[in-house]
Amino acid sequence: MLAAGLASAQQLPDYRLHPGDSVEIGVWKETELQKIAIIRPDGKFSFPLVGEITAVGRTVTEIHKEIVDHLREFIPEPVVTVSVKEVDGNRVYVIGQVAKPGAVAMNPAINVLQALAIAGGLTPFAAANDIIVIRKAGNEQQVLHFRYGEVAKGSGLQQNINLVAGDVVIVP
Repeated sequence: MLAAGLASAQQLPDYRLHPGDSVEIGVWKETELQKIAIIRPDGKFSFPLVGEITAVGRTVTEIHKEIVDHLREFIPEPVVTVSVKEVDGNRVYVIGQVAKPGAVAMNPAINVLQALAIAGGLTPFAAANDIIVIRKAGNEQQVLHFRYGEVAKGSGLQQNINLVAGDVVIVP
């Protein structure tokens, strides 16, 4: 009973798709309707008999339902599978004074400390208390401050935010 309660408390939300991700779609007994679709920068992909599907910000379950609804016009009781093939759009970027700057895949989510660890940690020349996270918020950008020294000592832990796709962590 306790294990079931812990499992439900730790259940993660369904993955929401990003531009650059790819989904694999199959329709049973319809070989022409087997496809790996990459979500374009505009957040959409095309699928035969369905047309354009907006995928960004949606779950695989939502995409599945839309495809089934459209295919019912052409195929009685279509059996459709939709699965995430690649999560290439779910990345953050760590640049500056880290051992391995570059893109970091988020699977499913990471915080600032985890991103820094994946990037190989800070170099000896890093300004550890001047780290910033740049996040796109609508048409504007937010600058979030991260003071590594405080977090490493166990204070200011609220700075160790979960990153979202597209965030840029800058270590001066």
